[in-house]
Amino acid sequence: MKRLILACCLFLSSLAALAQEPDAALKQQVNAFVDEWHDDAAHARMAYFDKIAKDGVYIGTDKTELWHKDEFKVWARKYFERKSAWAFKVIKRNVYVGGDKHYLWFDELLDTSMGICRASGVIHRTPTGFEIEHYQLSIAVPNDVTTPVTKIIKDFEAQPAAK
Repeated sequence: MKRLILACCLFLSSLAALAQEPDAALKQQVNAFVDEWHDDAAHARMAYFDKIAKDGVYIGTDKTELWHKDEFKVWARKYFERKSAWAFKVIKRNVYVGGDKHYLWFDELLDTSMGICRASGVIHRTPTGFEIEHYQLSIAVPNDVTTPVTKIIKDFEAQPAAK
């Protein structure tokens, strides 16, 4: 697990060194792709999972939520049996592209049922289109409430049932 996270961090940092501002057309394509992915979840369309790479990784807000695509699909099935799995409304998104234009990454600020969240993702551009290789979602905790929030988390994790 630690090796996977380290590898992802190293990969992203190497991409950052090669980062370029995407041209307007590519940025529009990426935004449309990610917007459609979020819309698939908002309308509980299974096409959501088709946009994730075969070996793609989704990291949710809970410390236990690190899934590969197939595991994520099993976990999320109950949500996709409803009219809406979850709805993320984009407030702001930044898009970056590597020198070869085959790997792109983005960060976004989202309005969600959990409040404001921050997410980032890595997209692979293939001959048949885009696919999400890695996505990480986190709840954006304002600095002014970090101390009480972290205390609540520490107290919760200290309980035997939380381990």
